[in-house]
Formats: sequence, C-alpha cells, structure tokens
Amino acid sequence: MDIIEKIKKLKEERNAIILAHNYQRPEVQDVADYIGDSLGLAIEASKTNASVIVFCGVDFMAESAKILNPDKIVLHPEAGARCPMAAMVDATTLKKLKEEESMDVVAYVNTTAEIKAIADICCTSANAVKVVKSMPNGVIFIPDENLGKYVKRFVDKEMILWPGFCPTHQAISPEDIENERKKHSDAIVMAHPECTPSVIDMADKVASTEGMVNFAKKSNAKEFIVATEIGLCYRMKKEMPDKEFYCISHAVCPTMKKITLDSIIKSLEKMQHEVKIPEEIMEKARKPLRKMIEMGRG
Repeated sequence: MDIIEKIKKLKEERNAIILAHNYQRPEVQDVADYIGDSLGLAIEASKTNASVIVFCGVDFMAESAKILNPDKIVLHPEAGARCPMAAMVDATTLKKLKEEESMDVVAYVNTTAEIKAIADICCTSANAVKVVKSMPNGVIFIPDENLGKYVKRFVDKEMILWPGFCPTHQAISPEDIENERKKHSDAIVMAHPECTPSVIDMADKVASTEGMVNFAKKSNAKEFIVATEIGLCYRMKKEMPDKEFYCISHAVCPTMKKITLDSIIKSLEKMQHEVKIPEEIMEKARKPLRKMIEMGRG
C-alpha cells in the first residue's frame, strides 16, 4: 500500500477530513479534502460532519477548528508548526491595553485561543476592512501591524496597531517585486496585505490567498507575480494550468512546511497531537470567531 492509499484508508477508518492551508507542501495539498485560506478553513471546519479533523496548518488554525467543533477530535499533525506572529501577543499586556483605552479588540485570526477569548471580534485578511468598518468606534487591532496599516487606508477611525508581523511576508521587499517585474514585464502583481506598505504600493491587486486565487481565475491576464508564501503558487498552477505564477523564491514559511505526509499518517494512526483547549477559553473565543464567519468576505 502506498502512502496516499494509506492516508485514504486511515481517513475512512477514523471518519476523518483533512483540511490544508494554501501554504502547505504540495503533497499535503494533494491529499486534502479542502484547501483554502484562514476564513475558508474556519467555515469548512464549522460545517463538517467528520468525527475527526486533521488540520494541516499552523497552531492557531487548528485551535480555531477545535473552538468551532468542541465535540470533535481535532488533530494537528505537527505540534511544532506554530505561527510566530500569533506568539507576538500576550494576554496580560492586551488586557491592560484594552482596559486603559476602553476600546474594542479586533483580533486577526492569526492569534492564539487565549487571545481570541479577549477579543470582541476576529477577522481575516479577506474581511479585515469590512470588520473594522462595522465597529462602532475606534479599535485595538492585533497582531499584524502591516494588515492594520492596510485597513487604515480604507477606514477613517482611530486604530491602535499592535507591533506584530509575519516574518515571511515582512521579508518580501520592493526589490523582490522589481526583480520579478524585470523578468516578467507583462505579469500582474498580487500581494498579500501582510506585506509591508512599500510592497503593497507596488501591487496591482491586494488580496487574501483565496482572493488571489479568485482574482487570477477571473482575470484575462496569463502571468502573475505572487507576493505571498510560495505554497499558493502550487495550488494556483494546479487549478489554472494555462497561466503562469511567479513566486518570491525565499517567501517560505518554515513552520507551515513542517507538516508532512508521514506526520499526517502518524497522527491518524496514533490519534496523536490532539488539540485541547480549556472549556472556558473555548467558550469565550467562539463568539468572536463566529462573528467573523457571519461577516463573510469583504
């Protein structure tokens, strides 16, 4: 039995579904039942009938799946696949800031369950502008400062931005975009809003990963420079073989890439790395997550 057949057999035995983020390894994407961005994955997790969810992404994504499915088993195949941005917010400092400023907290979904429990609403890069616009007053926006700066371009209200960032997107530079443009002069530049403002200023389209996929599918253009983690290019090329996608070669999230087919098999065989969150935290974090899902995309 080859590795793919083994995963299929284990899925049947466990009544399991595999959810994978767009940044996962190509071979992991190939065995997934659903591939998407943070919002799409959260929605899929909230409506699945599977008994077991195998979440191929970083820690906060698996936590969100558990929060939305408290009665299901959620497995995170690689415990070391942790989001560095999510680790940039601590509950003590955030609680103090919220009390001092008397402002609502908008938490990017790239946060831990403990931080979501303090938030008033969550958002993703797909609906951050829509979510902040919906808030009655100014907000504390955590933890991605670059995404917060992007939102401020469209929202005229006070926003306190937490000084967090995604190391992978932060490392994409204007020079990277220029170098790709020199090689592919007809290509459309798409950038993720986690990129720096200087990179966003160079983009023809700014969107979440799912937004990029949808934009490329509808566009008449045949070439795209993709300023986000390289895993997305694999999915787009697979779904749009008639188009070319040029990624920034060094834009690799090392923690996303920790999950392998072998770790998926071990997780399903041994039912290991189950996500467990205190009930009180889950209950508090569920409300802002559900509000995010109700808001839909931007």
